[in-house]
Formats: sequence, structure tokens, C-alpha cells
Amino acid sequence: MARMDLRVRLLGRALSRLSVATMDDERLRRAQTQRIGHNPVTDLLLGGVARGVGLTDGTARGEADPVPVRTYRPAGAAGTLPLVVHFHGGGWTLGNLDSGDWLCSNVAATVGAVVVSVDYRLAPGHRWPAAAEDCYAALVDVVGRAAEFGADAGRVAVMGDSAGGNLAAVVSLMARERSGPRITHQGLVYPSVDLTMSSPSMDENASAPILTAADCLAFRDHYLGGQDPRAPHASPLFAADHTGLPPALVQVAEHDPIRDDGYRYAEVLRAAGVPVRLTQYVGMPHGFLAFPRLCRSAPQALAELCAEQAAALA
Repeated sequence: MARMDLRVRLLGRALSRLSVATMDDERLRRAQTQRIGHNPVTDLLLGGVARGVGLTDGTARGEADPVPVRTYRPAGAAGTLPLVVHFHGGGWTLGNLDSGDWLCSNVAATVGAVVVSVDYRLAPGHRWPAAAEDCYAALVDVVGRAAEFGADAGRVAVMGDSAGGNLAAVVSLMARERSGPRITHQGLVYPSVDLTMSSPSMDENASAPILTAADCLAFRDHYLGGQDPRAPHASPLFAADHTGLPPALVQVAEHDPIRDDGYRYAEVLRAAGVPVRLTQYVGMPHGFLAFPRLCRSAPQALAELCAEQAAALA
């Protein structure tokens, strides 16, 4: 495998102290309530909001109660724009709307789309299928209210990174099964699609920076709480039928315990006749798109994601 940049290795070492695998319940609760926000230091590390994009906070329907959403729209954009619904990462346990600001605002600016990011309920307080059902309910609601967002209900894509990639894939399955909104494209960024954690890369990259195999298991256990990891709406890899799903971009990171999840999902989609573009970013760890100022491949991955979405939504 390609050697990681020194700054990526240093980042991984710094973040190892925040491993979810070492958190007790109290530390996890504190982590879930923390908000990083935006300032020159955090924006230097995590990336800020793209210039010329307006943000609006609101709510959408969830499975049980309304869930927060954040809308990104290019300033001055005229007419009805395509719609991209985003689900953030964080192992179904961490993450919030702020963590998606760089990605969502840049997609809005580059694709020329309205992006709506969904803040679903988190485990372990709300275990599977709460997050999946919240995301699907929000998708249906947002598409149903597309005109309110200045968006086109006939041009809809979904995207997500890590656990959010899992949720984007699951929502695509749900929409097909439940005769829900027609999804034009799914952007799956280093997605976790096999919660049995049986991909070969789990052993190969067990001690990778940013995300270790122990972290993967901890996130999975918080999310499922002992429920069946092969349930298709938890692990979309194990769905009985993948035909008729939206065309997909699957991006994976070389130094990632769940790298092979993306490869395996691309294979089953292709076998079902679904158009797929699969890209591995060499030398990159899991989560590299969340650190666009430190990870050299982040701009390229963003450009690829935007190009695929723009073509699908044209």
C-alpha cells in the first residue's frame, strides 16, 4: 500500500485519544453534545463553508419526531435547482450538522444544487433502525416539499460518508421497496455496508489511523445493540435484490478497515445491472474527506463526487 503523508499519520496519532472504543458512557454522552463550530483554526483543519453559499436551519419529518436539517443553496442561483440529501458520518453515534458544512456547501456551490443535510437520531440512545427510518422519513418529506427549498423533486440524489454512506445506501433501498422518491444518484463515500465486519480489510487495516477495527466494532455495537447485523436495512450489502437501485459513485480509502465494504458493494451493484463508478484513494485513511486541509486527496474526491452528481442530475 502507498505510504501515508506524515501529516496524516500525525493527525491519526492525535485523534487516537478520542477513539470511541475507549469511551465510557459518560464520555460518549459528552462527545455527542459537543459542537465544534467555525473559527479560523477549525476551518483551517476541517474546512469552512464555501463562499457564496447560504445556510438555513429548519426541520423535516423524522420517524417519530421532527429532525433538524440544514439547507445549503448557492447565493444568486436562479430557478429550480436539483436536490441532494446528505447524511453525515460518525458511526451512527457521533456527528452533527456542523460536521457536514464543508462538504455540503461545496457540493451546493459546484453542482449548483440545493443540499439538505439531515441530523438523524444517534445511538446508543436510539438504536437501529432509528437513524435509517429518520433519514428515509426526512427524504420523503424534503422531496415532498421540494418547491419550498427551490428544488426539483424530479432530480434527487443522496450522499453520505462512512455511516452516512451506509444510510444513503439504505435509503436508496427503502425508496425502491416502498415506492418512495425516485433517486437519481447515490454518492457513497467510504461507506460501511457490512455490519458483520467481515471484509478482509478489517484485518489488513486493523490499526489504521482515524478509524481502527476496534472503533468499527464499537460503533456497530452501539448502533445495533445486539440486533442482526445482516438485516438489509442495517447492512445493505446483504439485501436479497439490488436491481433497480440508483447509479452509484463509491469512493474508498486505501488505509481503511472498511475499504473492502465499498469494493464488495460496488460488485453486487454491478452484478445487478446498476451503473457504478468505484475509486480508491491511495495513501488515504478513513474519513479523509473530513480533513480537506490535511489530506491531499480530499479536493480530488470532492471534484469527482460533484462531477458524478452534476452529470446524473443534469
